[in-house]
Amino acid sequence: MSPELISILVLVVVFVIATTRSVNMGALAFAAAFGVGTLVADLDADGIFAGFPGDLFVVLVGVTYLFAIARANGTTDWLVHAAVRLVRGRVALIPWVMFALTGALTAIGAVSPAAVAIVAPIALSFATRYSISPLLMGTMVVHGAQAGGFSPISIYGSIVNGIVEREKLPGSEVGLFLASLVANLLIAAVLFAVLGGRKLWARGAVPPEDGGALGKGGTGTRGTGAGAGTGTGTGTGTGTSVGAGGTAPAAVAVRPDQETGGAEGTGVRLTPARVATLVALVALVVAVLGFDLDAGLTAVTLAVVLSTAWPDDSRRAVGEIAWSTVLLICGVLTYVGVLEEMGTITWAGEGVGGIGVPLLAAVLLCYIGAIVSAFASSVGIMGALIPLAVPFLAQGEIGAVGMIAALAVSATVVDVSPFSTNGALVLAAAPDVDRERFFRQLMIYGGIVVAAVPALAWLVLVVPGFG
Repeated sequence: MSPELISILVLVVVFVIATTRSVNMGALAFAAAFGVGTLVADLDADGIFAGFPGDLFVVLVGVTYLFAIARANGTTDWLVHAAVRLVRGRVALIPWVMFALTGALTAIGAVSPAAVAIVAPIALSFATRYSISPLLMGTMVVHGAQAGGFSPISIYGSIVNGIVEREKLPGSEVGLFLASLVANLLIAAVLFAVLGGRKLWARGAVPPEDGGALGKGGTGTRGTGAGAGTGTGTGTGTGTSVGAGGTAPAAVAVRPDQETGGAEGTGVRLTPARVATLVALVALVVAVLGFDLDAGLTAVTLAVVLSTAWPDDSRRAVGEIAWSTVLLICGVLTYVGVLEEMGTITWAGEGVGGIGVPLLAAVLLCYIGAIVSAFASSVGIMGALIPLAVPFLAQGEIGAVGMIAALAVSATVVDVSPFSTNGALVLAAAPDVDRERFFRQLMIYGGIVVAAVPALAWLVLVVPGFG
């Protein structure tokens, strides 16, 4: 058996173990890089670490650190409540607000599962309160996260654009972002039409006495600890908001700086820390897009400034950095670096290109990305597939920009699968539902996406020959 084939089989084993045993794929990839690099490729430690993505490490740590501070000081709470108030009781707009909110969060640097974890519990609670399909609300949240997931300053966008730059491929940061945005927006529109969106429009706005979008008109309550009160309290902990429209199904964390009661329901006011964090998020966007500064170093700098001013938030935020994602990305790309060192990338790319029909090879790569990603890490499969496609793209018969966009879309839209992190978060966040039925719905929908989207992405992005 050739060394190249051994290294690819080891990669397959890494994906299988990570999927079936719930072991971090990055840790497995580091072990595989050590084993294959030492025993098969005859590389020393320096040769193995040559593929470690130091720039992406800083991006991942810096951006997720800044966003963790935003979560710790309640800035994300304020953003969620502010976005919900925009619907002014129009039930049909709630799914689209959640779509836009998760898209905005991932676009400015939140890891996709983090954005879904923030928004999904609130979104599914609204779904229960206003009789919105939980499948509609959950999938809108996930597709919203993926819609913003490839902005130039996002985690996914930084990873893919970094790989493209390192492999010296033609690339388009804006094109990649728009491809994912439009694909997920179209899917969301179809879901909205099929899963009851038209009936929601027919219902119009809920009356103010029903609480609108924020439970207005009811009696704000605050419980102590894990319990819930039924009067007007002043304690801290978690509680529920009870209005004329019924009891809100999800508990809401109460901070000392929250305002409750009266006609305003439950809200979160701006504090100096939150204002500064909002300014920092805007500054990150301006610095990266307007002045072409490094996203990772800029985010770390802004996070350090906020940490210095509000150290309590910083202490909580450090533990919320997406270390598992950092480990995953760095591990997989380090193993890919070993593959490049031993010539596996060129060997595999020539094998795909040897099919003789470039368009057939392209659609096969899209389906491989979608199927594996439905059960494993989207980021991990992108990190492996794009380098594997480099020699194939170097032949010039397939446009690199379109092919990379098609791979990115195919590998991420399938995150609605209940076996993926985002799908599992949605399943866990849904209150008062038949979970077995909801699981089957997510699984069937995920299967439809896996079957249809790669072919459509190939048809729209690859066949015309973009790039």
